[in-house]
Amino acid sequence: MSERIFITGIGTGVGKTLTAACITEALNADYWKPVQTGLIEGTDTDTVLSLLSNTVSVCHPEAWRLQAPASPHLAARLENTAIDTTKILTLADQYQPAERPLVIEGAGGLMVPVNETVFTLDLILALKARVVIVAQNYLGSINHSLLTARMLQHTGVPVIGWVFSGEEHSNEADIVAWSGYPKIGRIPLTNQVDKAFVQQQAQLLTSPLHTLLA
Repeated sequence: MSERIFITGIGTGVGKTLTAACITEALNADYWKPVQTGLIEGTDTDTVLSLLSNTVSVCHPEAWRLQAPASPHLAARLENTAIDTTKILTLADQYQPAERPLVIEGAGGLMVPVNETVFTLDLILALKARVVIVAQNYLGSINHSLLTARMLQHTGVPVIGWVFSGEEHSNEADIVAWSGYPKIGRIPLTNQVDKAFVQQQAQLLTSPLHTLLA
């Protein structure tokens, strides 16, 4: 099963990195975050690497590492550089394993600008990836979730399904029904995110992921 799975969110801080770690563990996939901003807070690659238990997954180095905790285009602009998405596509081909998926984590949501002309949604299309949408309940999350789903439907991007994170809420069932995309699973709120927790959640996600990826 060699394909690209792009982890996007309905916004920032909804649990993309933890979800990416759980899916990477569940599928023995490789992991890659092409653009890392906010280096002062550490990297998502280091976080995922610290949470994996399997000995197969490879966490590939970022194409861009930028200091400012901002959108990729702005963080790059502040360092007098620009993100070349051609380089991202070339590296994706190099990093793609032959017999297992490549999990790619984006920054924020679909309309986050990667550079002055390319948005995350455009990058997903160019990568020919299938999408996992990460959602979390908060005031306004239904709107953000359904706007995300509508954009993916409008552009024809293939969607695997939803992963919900944080505290459980009845909104999840509504979002699944209204969007038409299946629920892969949910990652509950926990006080301790460690390898054991990720391994436990990965086991719960493995069967639905294999079914939806078939």
